Amino acid sequence: MYLGTQRHATSDDDYRVFAQLGIEHICGWPPEPHAQWTEASLTAFREKVESFGLTLDMVGFPMEATTIGNEQSLAEFPNILLGKDPERDREIEHFCDLLRACAAAGIPAAKYNFAYLPVVRTERSLGRGGSSCSTLRWSEIDRDAPLTIAGEVPEDLYWERIDYFLERVVPVAEECRVRLACHPHDPYTPPGYMGITRVMGTVDGMKKFVQMRESPYHGLNFCQGTVTEMLDNPADEISDVIRWFGERQKIFHVHFRNITGRKLDFAEVFPDEGDVDMLQCARVYRDVGYPYMLDPDHAPWIAGENSQTVAFAFQYGYIAGILRQVESEARE
Repeated sequence: MYLGTQRHATSDDDYRVFAQLGIEHICGWPPEPHAQWTEASLTAFREKVESFGLTLDMVGFPMEATTIGNEQSLAEFPNILLGKDPERDREIEHFCDLLRACAAAGIPAAKYNFAYLPVVRTERSLGRGGSSCSTLRWSEIDRDAPLTIAGEVPEDLYWERIDYFLERVVPVAEECRVRLACHPHDPYTPPGYMGITRVMGTVDGMKKFVQMRESPYHGLNFCQGTVTEMLDNPADEISDVIRWFGERQKIFHVHFRNITGRKLDFAEVFPDEGDVDMLQCARVYRDVGYPYMLDPDHAPWIAGENSQTVAFAFQYGYIAGILRQVESEARE
């Protein structure tokens, strides 16, 4: 396993900064709208990334909810999520065409999200030194928030739509040998919130998901932060969760972040100050043979110029140190 990033590069200097900070692998975001992705455009994107001494491990597919409420967008594949035919089948075929283009362009993996709700949070909280942390306090949530444009999506219907998608997409991923990494639902919310039962907001749901349409090319963008947000006692439970998915080789990408708190009551903090022992987590990834990126994710907001660049730079350094330690231990 190795250090990576999924930060959007807004200029060539961002790629230079990644390389200068010791990052060699990235999850990238092609600049064109996905409707314009072709073998040629994706090949050009990969070659550009490589020109900075970086490896393009994965690309992000634009399939996720982006806002809450009546103005919600379901990104670029709304009918897959809404289960609306015949538009759904056309979108699935386009999704498969993107997988084929990735394969032809030499891109081995893609990440996506099958979610009706975006990241659900309440007001940010104060963190170390006055930093600002993404936070959820369920006691402060609006329980009467309106339904999304998807309406009521109970558990059975959610699983039906997921299975319809996987049945058609996973065989293409196998044929192309492109790993499909799905992000779990961030965060867990009680069933029926805004009409949605978030089936991948629990560990049991994630286990069910990876065992549907079983394939070595069907797995997870394992967001460790999101998973800890599902748990009653993250510090004690997370290692076993990592081990379960890791031993089955269902982890294709890791968001390596920490929290304070627990399910429905947490704040996202810097990796060195949370409740979870990040070094122990890295040891578990090592021991199960996880072979891909550890990425920082959701850095707290800090003061000063280029604040997010600085916050992420701290996290890159922290992860690099963690990796050095677990590699050293493995050689002993």
